[in-house]
Amino acid sequence: MSFLGLNNKRFLVMGVANRKSVAWHIAKTLEEEGATVIYSVRSEERRDSLKKLLGDRPVYLCDVEQPEEIARLAKEVGTEYAPLDGIVHSIAFANYSEGVKAFHQTKRDDFLQATAISSFSFAEVAQAFKPYLSKTASCVAISISSQVTAENYGYMSPIKASLDSTTRFLAKAFSSDTEVRFNTVNAGPLKTSASAGIPGYLDNYLYAEKLTLRKRALETQEVANTALFLLSERSSGITGQGIVVNAGMDMNYFDKEVVSAVAKESIQS
Repeated sequence: MSFLGLNNKRFLVMGVANRKSVAWHIAKTLEEEGATVIYSVRSEERRDSLKKLLGDRPVYLCDVEQPEEIARLAKEVGTEYAPLDGIVHSIAFANYSEGVKAFHQTKRDDFLQATAISSFSFAEVAQAFKPYLSKTASCVAISISSQVTAENYGYMSPIKASLDSTTRFLAKAFSSDTEVRFNTVNAGPLKTSASAGIPGYLDNYLYAEKLTLRKRALETQEVANTALFLLSERSSGITGQGIVVNAGMDMNYFDKEVVSAVAKESIQS
């Protein structure tokens, strides 16, 4: 038997956008481990765009900005596949149509919309699916690593912090009558299509790569592998946690190569 023991388990994966997305890497690896994966995407258009990738796999529609759609998804998936052994929440949205602004210039509507989609929807999904989860199910959300003050990430940084906090409170709330676990995978910068939509992201990505201890950028599959561990019962002692996956970049601010490059640029200027 595989160490992770995921064979014949059932998981809902929310947020596959394309073959580069974290959700897809998680889903395909779950399938490689023998699990059944049920997919949820935002719209009919997204489902159509994924036909070649997902084939005849079960794909449901759910725009998490609409609470009634979350309730409908839970009923449809739960009726067909319960008990579920876990849920992956890999959903985020920010309105960058006007470019990135200083945080104090954030529009209320933009902040509330992004919070509803990127953070609070995890709580709404958990509530809706609670009757359909196995007693020891594991729910995992994809967040960001501790480097949350990148200016070009805009108001999404505090929203991701909200997601981390929401996850801890879900872990506590569910502990009253279940052993369902909630955790986040807090990833460093990744080369995904969603990230490409963040203004100036490439510069941050290249900088983060220089800060990693191995001098090699974080790979999406590495984030997926961590998520799989958290979804498995091998991580049964972990709940309410944010597992940082960033190849050590958050402890390497004073890397000699980076410091030298900055110092050299300062002298030249």
